[in-house]
Amino acid sequence: MINKKHFTKTNKFGFVLGAVLLAALTNGAGSADGQGLRITVAPPVVVVAPPVVVAPTVVVQDDYVYYPNYGMYYNRGRNQYVYLNNGAWVTAPAPYGVTADVLLASPSVHMDWHDSPEKHHADMVKRYPKNWKSGPADGDRKH
Repeated sequence: MINKKHFTKTNKFGFVLGAVLLAALTNGAGSADGQGLRITVAPPVVVVAPPVVVAPTVVVQDDYVYYPNYGMYYNRGRNQYVYLNNGAWVTAPAPYGVTADVLLASPSVHMDWHDSPEKHHADMVKRYPKNWKSGPADGDRKH
C-alpha cells in the first residue's frame, strides 16, 4: 500500500533543501558553456616587409693621366688627383703645390693600367723622368 501522507507532509528543512538543490541543478543545466573550458586562439599575425629596392651598382674604372714634372696622377673617372706626399699616397679633389691650369699645360701621359698608381709609380718615374717631353708616339693626352 502506498503511503500518500509521507509525500504531502514537508517541514521547513526539507523545503529549503529542495529549493537549494533545484537552484543548483537549474544553474548547472541551463548552460553547457558554463561547465566547460573555453580556449580562444587568436589568428596569426602576418607581417609583410616592403620589397627591398637595390640601386644598380655603378662601377667606375680608374683611368689615369700621369704628369711627370709633378709626379702626380689625375683619375679621370673619379675627378681626383693622386700623388705621393711625405711617403704616403694621397687622393684629393685638387692638385697639391700647383694649380690645375699649370698642371694641365705640362706634359702628360695616359696610363694603360687601371689600378692604383702606387703599384706602377716606380716604373713610371723611370719611363717618364721629371723633365720628360711628350712626343707624337707617346700617346700624349690632356684631360
